[in-house]
Amino acid sequence: MSTAVSANRLEILQIADAVAREKSIEKDLVITAMEHALQKAARSRYGSEHDIRAKIDAKTGEMTLTRCLTVVDEALLEAEARAFNPSTDLTLADAQRRDPEAHVGKVYTEILPPMEFGRVAAQTAKQVINHEVREAERDRQYLEYKDRVGEIINGVVKRVEYGNTIVDLGRAEGIIRRNESIPRENLAQGDRVRAYIFDVRREAKGPQIFLSRAKPEFMVRLFAQEVPEVYEGVIEIRHAARDPGSRAKIAVMSHDSSIDPVGACVGMRGARVQAVVGELQGEKIDIIPWSPDQATFIVNALQPAEVSKVVMDPDEGRVEVVVAESQLSLAIGRRGQNVRLASQLTGWQIDILTESQESERRQKEFAERTALFIQALEVDEMFAQLLASEGFESVEDIAYVDLQELAYIEGLNEEIAEELQARAAEYLDKQAQEQNARRIALGVEDALMATPGITAPMAIALGEAGVKTLDEFAGLVGDDLRGYFETKNGERVRTPGLLESFSLSQEQADALILQARIAAGWIDAPDAEASAEEVSAADEPEALAGAPSVEEDKS
Repeated sequence: MSTAVSANRLEILQIADAVAREKSIEKDLVITAMEHALQKAARSRYGSEHDIRAKIDAKTGEMTLTRCLTVVDEALLEAEARAFNPSTDLTLADAQRRDPEAHVGKVYTEILPPMEFGRVAAQTAKQVINHEVREAERDRQYLEYKDRVGEIINGVVKRVEYGNTIVDLGRAEGIIRRNESIPRENLAQGDRVRAYIFDVRREAKGPQIFLSRAKPEFMVRLFAQEVPEVYEGVIEIRHAARDPGSRAKIAVMSHDSSIDPVGACVGMRGARVQAVVGELQGEKIDIIPWSPDQATFIVNALQPAEVSKVVMDPDEGRVEVVVAESQLSLAIGRRGQNVRLASQLTGWQIDILTESQESERRQKEFAERTALFIQALEVDEMFAQLLASEGFESVEDIAYVDLQELAYIEGLNEEIAEELQARAAEYLDKQAQEQNARRIALGVEDALMATPGITAPMAIALGEAGVKTLDEFAGLVGDDLRGYFETKNGERVRTPGLLESFSLSQEQADALILQARIAAGWIDAPDAEASAEEVSAADEPEALAGAPSVEEDKS
C-alpha cells in the first residue's frame, strides 16, 4: 500500500515537472494549480461552507487536506456586517476553553482523511488545473514580450486566415494583420518570416502580440541590423516614410563628420541597402541626408526632382514648392507617391507648382490686391501697386498695421499714412454694416451671429444655405461645413460644405459646432472636451467609411 502511495506521489511530481517544461512556466505554479483543484474537489465533497486547504509537498509529492477554523471577535463581525459561520469561525471564548493562549486571528487546522476522486470530481479538478496553467502561461507570455515592443523577431508562419498571418514565435504566437502585411507578399505555412513587434496587449483570450512588416519602424530596424554605424548610433535615421511594397524614404544624419551617412547606408556596391530591399520584397528605398534647415530638408525629401523655390507657411504647416515644367512629373511621382512620401517624411503639407503656374498665380494675386486697394482706399493704380508690392494683402493689414511701418514706405509720410488708415477703417466699417444688413435680410438670427468663431461672411454663407438659427447650426457636423465625398451609383461624388470657401480645418469646424451647442444649452461648458470627441465621431457617416479626406484627395 505504501509503495502505491509513493508511486502516486512520484507520479504527481513528474506530471507537474512535465507540464512546467511544456508550457515554459514555473513548476511551483503547476503545483499551486493542483492544490487549488484538490481544494475545489474537497469542498464539493465536505461542503463549500468549510475553509478547506490543500498542500502538496514539492519534494515528496505528499498531499494533505486540512480544515481550518479562525478565531474571530464577534463584536468585530457585527461592525463588518458579517455573520458568524460555525464552519469556518471559532469564538474567542470557545477557543480559550481549549487553548488558554488562543487569540483573535489564530488558525486551528484539522487534518482530513484522504478522499477518493470520482469521475465528476476528477473532471472538475482537471478543468481547474488546465485553467490555472493556461492563465500562468498567458502571464508568462505577456511578461516576456511586453518589453520587446520595438524589436524585430523571427518566426514561422503557422497559418494564414482571411489575409491575417499567424506566426509561431516559439514560446508564443504573433499575428500580422492584413493591413500590416506587405501588399502582394504571399506568405505560406512553414515560411520563415521576420517582423516588427509594435504592440503587446493583455486580453481575455491571452496576450495578443501584434507584428508588422509594413510600418516604417520595421525598415529602420532592418537598417540597424545591416548597417553597424546605425546600430552603434553613429548614424541616426531621423525620419522614415513608406508605401509598403513599392517605395520608401529615410532621412539620415551622421554624428561623426568623417562618415557619410548616405554612403554608409548604401554600402559597398549597394550591398547594405539591397539586403533591406530584399527583405521588403523589392521596395525601392531613397536615402536622403537630413538637415536642420527645414527648407533644405524638404528639397532633399523631394529627390530625385530638382526644386527651384520653396515658400513656407509655418502657421499652416504648409510649404509651396516650385519646380521646372520638366521636373513636375518627377516631383509628384506615380500617383502622387513621391510628394506624399516627402510630406510624411518632413511633416509638412507640400503643394507642387510649376514656375509658370507660380508666376501666373503671383500676378493674379498682385492684380487682385491692387484692384482692392484702388476701390477701398480710393488711390490710383501706381499707389495701389506700391502697397501690394510692400506685402500688404488686405485692407485689414493697412488698417491695423503700426503707423510707422506705413510711413517708412518710400513716397509716404506720416500724414499720408494716417489718411490711408482712416480710409481703410472707414471702408471696413462700411463693409461690416453692409454684411450685417445682408445677414438680417437673410433672416440669420443674432444668437447664431454671436457664436464664438462665427464671422459676418460665415453667417451670410449659412443664411444663403438655409441655416438661420443657432439650433439648426448646432445640429450640423464638421463635414457639413467642410464638404465630403460619398459614393453615388458607383462613383465618388463630392458634396460641397456650407463654409467650404473659408478653408476650415477639421478642428476649426468641430470647435464652431461645439461652441454653438454650448450657446444653445445642449451641453455645459465643462463637458466640452467629451463633446468634442462626439462631434468628431459624428463626422464619420456611413457614406464616408473608408473614403479619403478632402486633403488626401487633393494630393
